[in-house]
Amino acid sequence: MHETPQELQELQALLENSLSRSTSHLRSIVTENTLTAERLTRILTGMCTLALSTVTAKGEPRISGADGHFLHGKWHFGTARTAAKARHLAARPAASVAHMRGEDLGVFTHGTVEILNPEDADPAPDWPDLLAHLKDFYGHDPFDWDNEVVYYRLRPHWMTVYAPAQVEGPATSRLTE
Repeated sequence: MHETPQELQELQALLENSLSRSTSHLRSIVTENTLTAERLTRILTGMCTLALSTVTAKGEPRISGADGHFLHGKWHFGTARTAAKARHLAARPAASVAHMRGEDLGVFTHGTVEILNPEDADPAPDWPDLLAHLKDFYGHDPFDWDNEVVYYRLRPHWMTVYAPAQVEGPATSRLTE
């Protein structure tokens, strides 16, 4: 868990606000089957496979996979600078991601991406910390982390969590941390 107490409060407020603004149908499914921000951050550790949704110049939706890391209450992910999704996000930074683990967990997020390691500008102030996390997770190799890949942070404006199998303690009946 990488979140500060303030980040946990902000994430909890986002989860609650998002659910309150959702349709009655979604609320009827999620309200009794969700997680707190603290519990969610204990579960979303390591690499989480994301379904990333972007939009083409013609307004056509595109979905692809990405390695996601949930850090400080936000999704972080990367792709090759030459990938179609990188072009989509450069022109239209709105994106949605979903992380699902069977029927045990669904985390659905809408927001706007920011580039953390731009080619022609100074990187985000927290880029060195994220880079250290990524190198620790993936290993130190000759990969060019700054030039071959572009990394994003999804700044969420809506997020909801579906986790129907909850029990007391750090793990659920089928969902482990």
